[in-house]
Amino acid sequence: MNRTKFLLSEDQLPTTWYNVVADLPKPLDPMLHPGTRQPLTPDDLAPLFPAELIAQEFSTERETDIPGAVLDVYRQWRPSPLVRARRLERALDTPARIYFKNEGVSPAGSHKPNTAVPQAYYNKQAGVERLITETGAGQWGSSLSLACQYFGLVCEVYMVKVSYRQKPYRRGLMETYGATVTASPSERTGAGRAALAADPDSPGSLGLAISEAVEAAVNSGGTAKYALGSVLNHVLMHQTIIGKEAQLQMELAEDYPDIVIGAAGGGSNFGGLALPFLGEQLRGGRSVRAVAVEPASCPTLTEGRFDYDFGDTAGMTPLTKMHTLGHDFVPPSIHAGGLRYHGMSPIISQLKEFDQLEARAVPQTACFEAGVTFARNEGIVPAPESTHAVRAAIDEALLCKESGEAKTILFSLSGHGHFDMQAYIDYFGGKLTD
Repeated sequence: MNRTKFLLSEDQLPTTWYNVVADLPKPLDPMLHPGTRQPLTPDDLAPLFPAELIAQEFSTERETDIPGAVLDVYRQWRPSPLVRARRLERALDTPARIYFKNEGVSPAGSHKPNTAVPQAYYNKQAGVERLITETGAGQWGSSLSLACQYFGLVCEVYMVKVSYRQKPYRRGLMETYGATVTASPSERTGAGRAALAADPDSPGSLGLAISEAVEAAVNSGGTAKYALGSVLNHVLMHQTIIGKEAQLQMELAEDYPDIVIGAAGGGSNFGGLALPFLGEQLRGGRSVRAVAVEPASCPTLTEGRFDYDFGDTAGMTPLTKMHTLGHDFVPPSIHAGGLRYHGMSPIISQLKEFDQLEARAVPQTACFEAGVTFARNEGIVPAPESTHAVRAAIDEALLCKESGEAKTILFSLSGHGHFDMQAYIDYFGGKLTD
């Protein structure tokens, strides 16, 4: 039988997250306090995060237990399917074996609930009443909105203005889940008012929305905390549930990836799939090529400098050592709003410096071309962010066609594009540019 889906039962759901920090060749450079420029301490993060998430951010332990209440929610959609893309293979006439991990099966339609659920849980345990966050395309905002509903928290979201206008259904999904959504930049914060004064027509950026969310949380009088959907160490750790499942599923397929691919904006989706495989490589096990794919219009890993920079536009967040285009960089208004971020996760950035992964920048129209090819063969319309991974996977499969090599390619389908059909309409209408 030519098996297509590789499924795990609920009792095979991994019960720990993986922390790649334990296996790095040397420790990460410390985060720095935005005011003193001294190494950050756990106490410095207390206004933003609950104690357990702060402990995870600084942890060097290889495995962290997933709380039972989080596992109970995960089981609503996890383990997610690993799928052999046999129809795509035939369409490409490639000897490569192509697999994708389908994270679009979550209630919010993407990988983001993997960290939204534990973040909401730990905040609820700490007595927090409200969570404030930012979102680009809306996948993170909708995921945190849902997670807050699960645990009885109020959710407030600052949504990048260009995405707020481009993606009304994402906004509607957040409001359905009970969140309050504000277009960023807004008049509600000092950072927002300053941005609007400089450019009344500002499309916004993730960095600016982060500034607004952080400012609102800090000024909440202790009733609210901040939540971030990517970049930070604890976020990437939560996402490794993807790669840990994929390792078990590749065993079911009696296969192992030669190449692991993921779209990269802040780094959590790519890291979620790739880090468990890279950890095995770092410990002397099987080797793998890990490819992080980013938009050519926001080439953080491929063209950004590796240096300390702020995670937000206003300079309120700690400085982290990462690949960055500069915290005041405003990316073009591409449809892949989740990838419009000036920086990259410190973990992903450092792994690139260690030559453990490669980065690739791809143009918008080529990504949508790949997304349409995937949809017409596999039946799933990918989110604009996910089309970046699809593009790279197709390119690698075509190289196998040229060389005759039967490599195994694994990529993360980080989310479906059902709320992004305007982007596809624009593509078919010739309105997208690179």
